[in-house]
Amino acid sequence: MDVHDKLDELTATVENARSMPMSASCVVNRGEVLGLLEELRELLPEEFRHASMLLSDREAVVDEGRREAARIVEEAHAEQARLVSESEVLARAQREAQEILLDAAEESRAMRGEVDDYVDTKLANFEVALEKTMAAVHRGRDKLRGRSSAEEFGAGAGEGHPLDDEALQG
Repeated sequence: MDVHDKLDELTATVENARSMPMSASCVVNRGEVLGLLEELRELLPEEFRHASMLLSDREAVVDEGRREAARIVEEAHAEQARLVSESEVLARAQREAQEILLDAAEESRAMRGEVDDYVDTKLANFEVALEKTMAAVHRGRDKLRGRSSAEEFGAGAGEGHPLDDEALQG
């Protein structure tokens, strides 16, 4: 039984006591009330001891809570520092990647220009060679036409060639 139960019992004894007529007073059994008070007195040191233990436990729990809170805050600061560091590393890596991409694009443009110049030079040389070849072909064909015409005129002197007749008429 605890202190509250004893207090409830004492209260019930007083409430259930016989009242004095025409008065707010009542008649209680002195022995019963004193017995309840004595039991209450005996329970109080135990309750005080229990309350004292709860208070000391409370202090220990509060101290443990404070230590745990400090540890959590410390871990949070460490995690924050790590994340900031990672974000700085990430930002630096992104900047370097962007620089590499820009350098690669510039190098690609330069190489494309060099390749275009090289191909243009080769095509120009090929064009010159083709023009020379075409000129040689034209000259060869002209020679063949000239020889054919000369042979036709020389071999068939007096004999008319149908093409020559047309040429002469035209």
